[in-house]
Amino acid sequence: MLLSLLTARVSNARNIEESVMPISEQLLEILVCPACRAKVDLKPDGSALKCVECKRVYPIRDDIPVMLIDEATIER
Repeated sequence: MLLSLLTARVSNARNIEESVMPISEQLLEILVCPACRAKVDLKPDGSALKCVECKRVYPIRDDIPVMLIDEATIER
């Protein structure tokens, strides 16, 4: 029983990791930071986009990037 519970949890964790890409590659290629116009990269957990230059982090809510400077945080 314990083994089946652990197996189910590992399976669920893999499904979550595989579904992290809420932003299409095409959209990611054209998005830029509104503050400095530099490229943005998807954070590993898929929760936000991070500017490669000014390090602003723009949240993703309901699979939509919120590219507003006032909504961004700065991460070093």
